[in-house]
Amino acid sequence: MGIVASQSFKNMVSTYAGFVLGAINTLFLYTEFLSVEYYGMVGYMLSLAFVIMPLMAFGVHNTLVKFYSAFKTRLSLNSFLTLMLFLPVLLIIPLSLITYLGYNTIGDFLSNTNAIIKNYLWHTFIVAVSLAYFEVFYAWSKVQMQTVFGNFMKEVFHRAGTMTILFLLYFKVLDLEQFMWALVAIYVLRMLIMMVYAFSIKLPVITFKRVSNIKSILKYSFLIIIAGSIATVILDVDKVMLGHYINIKEIAYYNVAIFIAAVIAVPQRSMHQILMPLSAKYLNEKDFKGLEDLYIRSSLNLFIVGGFIFLLIILNINQLYHIIPSEFSGGLFVVLIISLSKLYDTALGSNNAILFNSDYYRMVLVLGVILVVLIVLLNMYFIPLFGINGSAIATFLAIFIYNSIKLFFVYKKFKIFPFTINSIKIGALILVCILLFYFWDFPFNPFVNIALKSILMTALYAFVVLKYNFSEDISLLVKRYLKFK
Repeated sequence: MGIVASQSFKNMVSTYAGFVLGAINTLFLYTEFLSVEYYGMVGYMLSLAFVIMPLMAFGVHNTLVKFYSAFKTRLSLNSFLTLMLFLPVLLIIPLSLITYLGYNTIGDFLSNTNAIIKNYLWHTFIVAVSLAYFEVFYAWSKVQMQTVFGNFMKEVFHRAGTMTILFLLYFKVLDLEQFMWALVAIYVLRMLIMMVYAFSIKLPVITFKRVSNIKSILKYSFLIIIAGSIATVILDVDKVMLGHYINIKEIAYYNVAIFIAAVIAVPQRSMHQILMPLSAKYLNEKDFKGLEDLYIRSSLNLFIVGGFIFLLIILNINQLYHIIPSEFSGGLFVVLIISLSKLYDTALGSNNAILFNSDYYRMVLVLGVILVVLIVLLNMYFIPLFGINGSAIATFLAIFIYNSIKLFFVYKKFKIFPFTINSIKIGALILVCILLFYFWDFPFNPFVNIALKSILMTALYAFVVLKYNFSEDISLLVKRYLKFK
């Protein structure tokens, strides 16, 4: 776990730096500098781009990680990497033509409730292509076990860029239309920088030779377009569907709530970057003992860190909604229920990495298709009844069902399970902290209230985790970086 712990820690630092910038953008700058309608439009545009991104990428970002370590000669590896670079173009070109020829039809369908959506289809398309190739170049560096710079670009760069253009909008250097194109340009620039970095690690040697095992590679790429995008679809299709059913202003409220809850997933996202290539390596080498150890340790470490962040959010959420504009307080229920689903997702550790890089990825595809259909149907049912709260309920149910099935499937096929007695102890500690602190608020300013409650909860949580050594990896990291004895 040395390389995992080291790079995960660095990735977590940059990811949280990105989330601080994102929090400033989401909770303060967007809400003050943009109209609610345009803020909702930005959220809708980016969500739709993330939903179609896996299609644009042709699953290459997953395929590259899964098969890279299986090629042992320079010629075969160069041929494989060449294929990975050009494969997404096979879908991007026809999709560009479809968008050009069917612009009005597509625009009319998507803008059924909100006419503003039709004006930004090309913005969405370009962002989706940029996201796709960014992931390809990031995967290129991941297989070299280099994830830190890519994670910085993935989490920090675009948020810092967005903050910059928001201030340019505020000071009237940019108008609204220029702001929307500047937002697109940030994602394009991020992709280009990632390309330069990836090629500096390993320069591509364009080799158009037949790739061995090409049938399996193409089949995996084709199927992973759907299977690899399930998590993205589950997280973003709700916003797309909200844009179809309710006023786009409410998507802005939903964006704020989802962003707050998404902070819980930061450690998982940070660790996932290195868990993917390591899991692929263990599976290709049939080192199932190493795979099990990675599964248990990643689950335990992520549950501890994710549980801590979950507590920070849940215990302070009421005070937080006193700080941001009052109209956004309608997302309180969304924060609570999505935070719970994120915590469960985090506790599964390297579950996704195991499934996507194993021979059972087809099963993930089947389950994923069923669950995407399920979440669409649930959203169709719950959104008209409860609005954004209904979408949160639908998302929670879908994620809970999907994760439970994946947990059972990995156990059945590999006979490994991520949870131990320490997992139960961590769950109990989280519950005790909620009972102790949730109903207790200081009669002070919200900022002071949040700070005091967070300090007290942190002291209790850290003391118990370190005192009883719930995780060797976390204890060692704390001793190394804080010099605890």
